[in-house]
Amino acid sequence: MLRNLLQGACLVSMLAVTLSACDNKAERIEVLSGPTMGSTYTIKYVHTTSTPAVDAVGVEVQNILDEVDRQMSTYRLDSDIARFNQSPANTCMQMPQSVLDLVQYGHDLSHLSNGAFDLTLGPLLDLWGFGPQARGKQVPSAEQIAQTKGRVGYQHVRIVDNQLCKDADVKVEFNSIAAGYTVDRMSQRFAELDIDSYMIEITGELKAQGRKPDGSPWRIALEQPLADGQQVIQRILEIDGYGINTSGDYRNYFEEEGVRFSHTLDPQVGAPISHRLASVTVIDRSTLRADGLGTLLLVLGPERGLAFAEEQRIAAFFVTRQGDGFATQVSSEFSKLFPEGGH
Repeated sequence: MLRNLLQGACLVSMLAVTLSACDNKAERIEVLSGPTMGSTYTIKYVHTTSTPAVDAVGVEVQNILDEVDRQMSTYRLDSDIARFNQSPANTCMQMPQSVLDLVQYGHDLSHLSNGAFDLTLGPLLDLWGFGPQARGKQVPSAEQIAQTKGRVGYQHVRIVDNQLCKDADVKVEFNSIAAGYTVDRMSQRFAELDIDSYMIEITGELKAQGRKPDGSPWRIALEQPLADGQQVIQRILEIDGYGINTSGDYRNYFEEEGVRFSHTLDPQVGAPISHRLASVTVIDRSTLRADGLGTLLLVLGPERGLAFAEEQRIAAFFVTRQGDGFATQVSSEFSKLFPEGGH
């Protein structure tokens, strides 16, 4: 889990503006927040004489959120990807370039990991009770899992020109990468608006750049779960120009007969992960990449995940269950970015 550490500031939301002594300063921190993607977003940025008015920035933010929802939401039947999912096998549909880009990125991760990442996992998530069409969390039978796996497989989806095609009755969902993509979209738009110092967080995916008005960096706390379900701060990182994702199995899960079943599923097994890796944090210049890689590494587990991170030069921070407690391990790339004793 990520916790944002912010000192001072005049807080401005889209619903209310609080006037204070900060308004007399040339630079101040503004805050936009609200609901999105079934969760929330929080954006903190440094307002200067060259940046747009707060309400104008709020409109830009909402426009991006609305566009992503129209294109990629599986919780509304009229989105572009929902219409594709409702279409039968052996059909092609024209899609926005952003949808095609995410499908291509998902394919790249699938090929790179030999299927540990799969954007067509939706039916299995529903079966286990974690998807938008779920009928309650439950442990399905082996027969149900085998049957549902027949409707899963990234290899059944392909891109032809500007069309998305499928040769089987599969569904595509972007829950594992849409938030990271959206953070990057906002980051790009902020650059166009001359906003060069900000912290953008959407459903837990985060990117920070620049410095606060007092010259201090944006600081992000990495939290380690405790045995009693609480969290403790493990590391505090100073972030400038990087996106961060933390994927874990200790937030969304259910238990049956003393066994924990996580919302993170292994596509090849068709069931929740069952290894010792509790969470993994990935840091990358691209929040989209961090988002997808976080899910992929969590599926791979502690040993295969660390090996993959080393091979692909991924900056990753692993938290693994060890007896009644937890242990941490980092990749070589993470150590280069954030050496012990530094920030």
